[in-house]
Amino acid sequence: MILDQPPRTETVPATWPHGPERILPPLPAGVRAPARRPGPLGRAMDRVDPAVRAGVRRVLTLLCILPLLLILAREAPRLPQSPLILGYGFVVLAGTIAMLYISYSKYDDPAVRELRRRPRRLGDFPPLPAVPRVSFLLAVKDEEECIEDCVRSMAASAYPDLQIVVVDDLSEDGTRAVLRRLEAELGITVLYLEKNLGKKHALVRACEIADGDVIAFTDSDCILAPDALRRCVDALVRHPELGAVSGHCRALNAPVSVFTRAQDVWYEGQFRVAKAAEAVFGSVACVSGPLAVFRRDAIYNYLPAWAGDRFMGAPFRFATDRQLTGYVLGQKWKGRALKRQYADSPFVTAANYPERKWRIGYVQSARVWTNVPARFRPFMKQQIRWKKSFIRNMCFTGTFMWRRGLGPAALYYGHALWVVAAPVMAFRHLLWAPLHGAGFLTLLYLGGVVLKGLVWGLAFKIDNPGDTRWRYRPVMSLLSSVLLAWLLPYSIATIRRGVWSRSAT
Repeated sequence: MILDQPPRTETVPATWPHGPERILPPLPAGVRAPARRPGPLGRAMDRVDPAVRAGVRRVLTLLCILPLLLILAREAPRLPQSPLILGYGFVVLAGTIAMLYISYSKYDDPAVRELRRRPRRLGDFPPLPAVPRVSFLLAVKDEEECIEDCVRSMAASAYPDLQIVVVDDLSEDGTRAVLRRLEAELGITVLYLEKNLGKKHALVRACEIADGDVIAFTDSDCILAPDALRRCVDALVRHPELGAVSGHCRALNAPVSVFTRAQDVWYEGQFRVAKAAEAVFGSVACVSGPLAVFRRDAIYNYLPAWAGDRFMGAPFRFATDRQLTGYVLGQKWKGRALKRQYADSPFVTAANYPERKWRIGYVQSARVWTNVPARFRPFMKQQIRWKKSFIRNMCFTGTFMWRRGLGPAALYYGHALWVVAAPVMAFRHLLWAPLHGAGFLTLLYLGGVVLKGLVWGLAFKIDNPGDTRWRYRPVMSLLSSVLLAWLLPYSIATIRRGVWSRSAT
């Protein structure tokens, strides 16, 4: 981690639990803190009637994606002539256009304004207190170098009623010494496990003593903006139908190399575009680990199922943020069976919360930074871990997502189809085509990949004016299509292997 800037200070009321002043770890050079106020156009848009604002956004979005629509219109008549050659690229570009349109024309930050798409029967969702108690939980193992920055940023959260619980899952480096010092200084609660349980079981141990109306999680290599947690809680309070929300994550170590800068731009798109599109339908498929905030009554009964999750006859050790999210999305249809399976667990017997058709949102203004892998090998391990979580989640969430409506189903199954088709397309275009004298097909495929990367890069540039990192986005598109696509079959073959490792160096 690069720490060459002076600390940022946030002044808070003296009545807050950890004292009157917070000193946050500084962000690395080149990492931009979130703007406190919107630009002139944003402020002007906030003053107009909501219906007018929505109409203006739709028109502006259509103008921006018009060149892509013209490309589709030009190629559509040729599809019947070469469906195999043009079909995949056509579908991918059409899906990208649809996602961009939904996220930019329809997404609203639930911490900033009331959502436009809400359930008809809001009375089915009990409201939270105006200032709910929040339990902020973290599991850690062997993170001596970064754990202090993470815990200090948690303690610096601008929220008045906060319980912080850190679980040390039998660290073997100097992590425990750091935590003992922070425990005495900050007044946080630390559980020191005498047996390594794995991340999910460690977090469930923290949940045993968590007493908040809201349960929030972060990862041990993250730093949070002071207002990030508050904004997520505000979104839940404003919208009782939201059972969970995800924050917005960027790379903390982005300035290190081209590789980390490319990942930073990729993270921005995955949250600002992909999660925003899913949030329009209240069906974010993964409340990501850097900042995952849940209502207690949306997950409490399902924590033993999460910790004890098994797949293909073996325990599934990965923390799998997707799976915990799936229990919120699908509890209307899966909840009773899961509770019956763990009927003797204290998480079920202590309080039996009704199964509800919760919605899940995304809070763009809740900023958090995480260390991304700076070297190739840790990056590949991370991607394999994510692919395994995707495979496992498909076998759970994929069984009910169609029940949540056409929009959520199209986004979820469309993404799943793209992931499954990626290795097939890579084989066909990168191996089969050149071996059979169809090198032009390979060039066409790679050109389409670069075009898609440029589209996502331009979306980044719109959201981050003046930031030149948008040009790194095609690098991630090429890496994904040429290399990462092959990881799916490997992940399937090794699905039963898995250890908890968060190293990003």
